[in-house]
Amino acid sequence: MQRPDSQNNNAPSAGRVVLSADDVTRALRRIAHEILEHNRGADDLVVLGIPTRGETLAHRLVAALAAVEDVAVPVGSLDVTMYRDDLRRQPMRAAQPTRIPECGVDDKVVVLVDDVLYSGRTVRAALDALGDIGRPRAVRLAVLVDRGHRELPIRADHVGKNLPTAHSERVHVRLFEDDGADEVRILDQEEVAGR
Repeated sequence: MQRPDSQNNNAPSAGRVVLSADDVTRALRRIAHEILEHNRGADDLVVLGIPTRGETLAHRLVAALAAVEDVAVPVGSLDVTMYRDDLRRQPMRAAQPTRIPECGVDDKVVVLVDDVLYSGRTVRAALDALGDIGRPRAVRLAVLVDRGHRELPIRADHVGKNLPTAHSERVHVRLFEDDGADEVRILDQEEVAGR
């Protein structure tokens, strides 16, 4: 299932660049510092990325945390496909494996990582999935882009960039590991239709 706020495409996009590769790196570095400051260090942290790009960002975030604190923060992935509330309306994508670190999530501070926060429905699904795995002490949300338009009362704790958009626009995140380049672009309705 392809979310409307993130496109899977390796080819360069149309639209305008709103975050360059350097901007993405700086945003993740800042988020790492914010997480460590809020948590007063890296104790009991577990970072879980929401596939696909959230998982990639989670691994980068853990590397940024290690650069600051010189500790290995456990990292994994949390697939939310079967917890989504729109399975009947959209074709389902193949489920990705959920990988929980050996330390588990019970009594840990879990940082969920995703590329774009839009309606909040993916995060709601992630919270449901996480609840089936264990009972964290706290759950925090880190996103590269918050584009607004929430349909649920969910907000990110750590945001790389707040990017107000129109409903007709799409935010296209490309990461080197998945797409061969790092950038975030906004595509308008005509550009989305022409893809």
